[in-house]
Amino acid sequence: MNNTSISKLRCAVYTRKSSEEGLEQEFNSLDAQREACEAYIASQRSEGWVPVRDHYDDGGISGGTLERPALQRLLADIEDGLVDVVVVYKIDRLSRSLMDFAKLVEVFDRNQVTFVSVTQSFNTTTSMGRLTLNVLLSFAQFEREVTAERIRDKFAASRAKGIFMGGVPPMGYDVKARKLIVNDDAAANVRFIFKRFVEIGSGTTLLRELAQRGITTRQGKPITKGFLYRMLNNRAYLGEAVHKGTSYPGEHDAIIDRELWYAVRTILKESPRVRANRSRANTPALLKGLLWGSNGAAFSPSHTRKNGKLYRYYVSQTLLRQGAGACTMGRISAAEVEGTVVEQLRSVFRQPEAIVGAWKSAVKNCPTVPEEEAREALTSLDPLWEELFPAEQARIVQLLIDKVIVGSAGLDVKVRVDGIGTLVRELRAPALEAAA
Repeated sequence: MNNTSISKLRCAVYTRKSSEEGLEQEFNSLDAQREACEAYIASQRSEGWVPVRDHYDDGGISGGTLERPALQRLLADIEDGLVDVVVVYKIDRLSRSLMDFAKLVEVFDRNQVTFVSVTQSFNTTTSMGRLTLNVLLSFAQFEREVTAERIRDKFAASRAKGIFMGGVPPMGYDVKARKLIVNDDAAANVRFIFKRFVEIGSGTTLLRELAQRGITTRQGKPITKGFLYRMLNNRAYLGEAVHKGTSYPGEHDAIIDRELWYAVRTILKESPRVRANRSRANTPALLKGLLWGSNGAAFSPSHTRKNGKLYRYYVSQTLLRQGAGACTMGRISAAEVEGTVVEQLRSVFRQPEAIVGAWKSAVKNCPTVPEEEAREALTSLDPLWEELFPAEQARIVQLLIDKVIVGSAGLDVKVRVDGIGTLVRELRAPALEAAA
């Protein structure tokens, strides 16, 4: 009696489904594929085929990529020598790309693993099997590309009819029954953003104002400069649908009119640097870069217009980054804080210790300056202050002040003594030229 020993072949079943639709069912597509593959393995029991216990199932993942969790786990087990045969329902379950499948076959060959398709009988260890596999894969890839082209054509045709084709709706709209519907509250914010941008012409300034008003994105996040400019360039707010640079009449209602749209376009065509320079010139900030909170956060200048009147203020970076309630003093009036600082600055000129400090600083670079002349130079500045141009006032403030710390107890002005000495020399220069 001959006892023939049949070696066991460990068979791994791989299943895949591109969409997640139907996966929640008790018996889904993955189960059907597995059942067919396990029945095929059972039919080959006489050849020593036995199924491995691990399941390799990728649900809701496209076959156009190899970056699939179950597939990567299967390849790792193959490299570890735990699998002899890979069984699939159809070859396109494993891959729809000819190039990707060539990579998989290379892994199979290197580890002496056989690949079997239950519904397409062939063996990859023979040249005829490889030819059959390549032909079938070519048709699978062709089918995938034709499907993609059909989807792209349908998408373009739908956009040409003004139909919303999914994705995140623009701020100001909600989606109902696959259509964009105007959200009145959010639309009011959109109109405000467009109108304020036309009024101030500065995206940076507008962002500060939006943060102070608590206007955020749909997800509740602060509006960034990139988000703002995408809004200002989104023709959906005109009631249009855009596809690859071409605009079509949309099914949804417009939020802004064309007059406001073209006013924004006019501003955006201008250089951002030119707009920024004009904005800074129209809103002088005497304490720019000098004002700090007691928590160490800087204050930035900002402004708004109401009924044609300009209101300037300084806003804490803590408020801009973390929102209302993050700090006790988030915004202060520019007129009040600047007036207080200038008043303290003038009082410094009348303090003997400040005059002596300034004189000593001036003497280092100009030994011939007597203390009395330093005193006269500084005291002469006080009555002339109101006659100076804003730019000159700002230059002197930047020269004399090192830092202004604002807190609940008031202001703490840090004066630069060396700056006073520099100012003394500048004020003496006209007198010396006249004497000469």
